[in-house]
Amino acid sequence: MVEWRMVADQPAALAAAVLAVGILLGYLVGKLNKRLLTAAGVPGAIEGTPFERTAQSLGTSTVTIVARLSSWFVYGVAVLTAIHIARLVNAQTFWLRVTSFVPQLFIAALVLIVGFVVADKAELVISERLRGVKLPEVSILPKVVKYSVLYIASLVALGQIGVNTDALIVLLAVYVFGLVFLGGLAFKDFLASGAAGVYLLLNEPYGIGDNVRIGKHEGIVQEVDVFVTHIENDEEEFIVPNSRVLEEGIVRMRN
Repeated sequence: MVEWRMVADQPAALAAAVLAVGILLGYLVGKLNKRLLTAAGVPGAIEGTPFERTAQSLGTSTVTIVARLSSWFVYGVAVLTAIHIARLVNAQTFWLRVTSFVPQLFIAALVLIVGFVVADKAELVISERLRGVKLPEVSILPKVVKYSVLYIASLVALGQIGVNTDALIVLLAVYVFGLVFLGGLAFKDFLASGAAGVYLLLNEPYGIGDNVRIGKHEGIVQEVDVFVTHIENDEEEFIVPNSRVLEEGIVRMRN
């Protein structure tokens, strides 16, 4: 008890002790979080995303970055607490800033990291699902999803650190409206091809191996999916949107 009072009477010694404990605790928290994220299967879930590849090129990984972020949060709190104990700043002002800003900064950084990972993963998944669709409008969908997720993540992160996001929210509303309106115009052929493809797959007016003529294109059917029909002849291969198949009609050639 006497020894503790002696330490308490020496702010510098107590501040050093708090700093040492904080560093040890931060290290342990980082290690624990890394194990928990690995056990939860996070590395496998984000494997192949651009953010993960960038992290690996720098000699680290997304899981390691998140784990270190939790460690740095503890380190920051320990340093600020040590500064307060050493009486280097006004106590009331110090704790007001610490309790209001530091947790928000930590959450903002975490939201940005998660936002980048989710955006990259969403882009990969959508690109993979739409790989077989050869319509030009489809190629922009993965990018639209990616940057939409990044915008929302940035909006949340800025809101966490006290930045006025009213103008950004209005911009988001305009963006969503424009996306729905212009997307409806841009993807009307895409949607029409999908509806036509469902009709063709259900009724099967032609099949793989049939020699057909669709408009000016003539060849043997190689593949029929929901959106397009692949036909080829000895010289060329044609990818015809299914909406055009219904518009221009189908001629089955007799051998």
